[in-house]
Amino acid sequence: MKIKTKLRLGLGLLFLMILALSLIAARYVYVLKEDTENILQDNYKTLDYTRNMLLAVDDAKVDPKAWKVFEQNLENQLKNVTEPGEGEITQKIAARFKSLKINTNDEALQVAIRRDLAELTRINMQAILAKSDKALLTVQSAFLWIAVAGTICFVIALTLLVNLPGNIGNPIRELTESIRAIAAKNYSERLHFAGNDEFGELASSFNTMAEKLEEYDNSNLSQILVEKKRIEALISNMHEPVIGLDENKNVLFANEEAVKISGLAVSDLLGKSATELAVQNDLIRVLIEENQKLNGQNHPASLKIYADNKESYFEKEVVDITIVPTGERVKKFIGQVILLKNITPFKELDFAKTNFIATVSHELKTPISSIKMSLQLLETQQTGTLNDDQQQLVSSIREDSDRLLKITGELLSMSQVETGNIQLNIQQSSPYAILNYAADAVKNPVDQKHIELVIQADELLPDVKADMEKTAWVLINFLTNAVRYSQEEGKIHIRVADAGNSIQFSVRDDGKGIDSRYRTRIFDRYFQVPGSSKTGTGLGLAISKEFIEAQGGNIGVTSEIGMGSTFYFELAKA
Repeated sequence: MKIKTKLRLGLGLLFLMILALSLIAARYVYVLKEDTENILQDNYKTLDYTRNMLLAVDDAKVDPKAWKVFEQNLENQLKNVTEPGEGEITQKIAARFKSLKINTNDEALQVAIRRDLAELTRINMQAILAKSDKALLTVQSAFLWIAVAGTICFVIALTLLVNLPGNIGNPIRELTESIRAIAAKNYSERLHFAGNDEFGELASSFNTMAEKLEEYDNSNLSQILVEKKRIEALISNMHEPVIGLDENKNVLFANEEAVKISGLAVSDLLGKSATELAVQNDLIRVLIEENQKLNGQNHPASLKIYADNKESYFEKEVVDITIVPTGERVKKFIGQVILLKNITPFKELDFAKTNFIATVSHELKTPISSIKMSLQLLETQQTGTLNDDQQQLVSSIREDSDRLLKITGELLSMSQVETGNIQLNIQQSSPYAILNYAADAVKNPVDQKHIELVIQADELLPDVKADMEKTAWVLINFLTNAVRYSQEEGKIHIRVADAGNSIQFSVRDDGKGIDSRYRTRIFDRYFQVPGSSKTGTGLGLAISKEFIEAQGGNIGVTSEIGMGSTFYFELAKA
């Protein structure tokens, strides 16, 4: 039988007996309560009325008003007739009292009334005695039943008290001792519990575990060494640098590629503290840095290392190693593995792409500029008058030329960003001048859509440290996007405000807003919000981010669907 079933049967039987004991006690208490109430309500009141009537008969000799008391108690007694024979005696008293009221000095009637009252008292005294005997029998019966039920409860409780702790405690004690033996590597320890209860199943599982541990303990140690060498060979033959550190930043292992790029001998690397090596070796210092710099796409910045007689590029990946020690539940940190992924071929392709885009963009600017100059010549009176169709074609060519010129400009700017050739002319610049320049630059598209430009600028703002041309370009880009996504006759709010140690420029439109899924990617290169008009290259905001961060500022956006968007950037005060 299962332990759970035993507990349920034992405790359930004990519970039922306690419940039965409670019901028996409650029943007999209720019966005693009824008997007591009967004596008080039936007999005690009659005795009280009889005593009052006797006293009234005696007092009537000196005080005729006593007959009123007698009459009142007689009326009460007529309503409280409860015992056999009590009614007849009460009626006799009532009849004699009726005759006595005619002749109050009749001594014979008074004596007869006293005799009847004495008889009434006797009847009720006998009733009280009978009910007392009945209550005594009830008490004796209650005592017997409660004693029997209590004895049964005591026997059951004593049985549980004697057997239950041993049935549960002894197997647990044996299990504890066996676990201690296993912990002391005595894997021959076994448990022998009779029965098919939970402890029997536990003993079976424990013995199986002990057999497995004994088998593992007796296994061939050379196999473990072979596996260790296999892992070491696998790490050594990896084509990418791998370095392992323990929880104290000591170097556990390093493959040949890692040793080669570090410039250190194997003996100077293994077993040494990486923190101490970082003092003399720049590469080790960069590898154990906790915080990695991010590039424009929020990826870890690549490391440029001179290896294989050329400059190579690597991406660092740090993997924390944690284990759950035997017998514990909380993970424990035991070290790190530093992986360096060689991304040199991808970097070379990226450089080639950037140079190609820069070259093509530069070459395209010249013919595009020539096209725009030719358009201007076509529109002059010296070359002749254009009809409406020709004028429409010229306007279409001008719009396409402007768009091509803008795209090539953005591609050239991004090429400068990617090659690190951003040329900044940082100087003290007036935020009001930047604001006015940008507002004037977007005047035509603003007027075409009848948009109201609301400008709010704090008074007496200090100058900022900025490249005025590139900062104005960023603000113009914000405004151009705001015009594009604003409705006809809408509003665009421009605000320049003091933000503590910096000056904040912000542009807020009343457009449809940006979904939260895309806000983190809005400044990525070539990214455009799905569903928006594909009129640009997706580079404007990416270039804006590079320009602002290159000046030591920060850039961001706040937006909600249906609530418009607010693009802002901050630059340090001069």
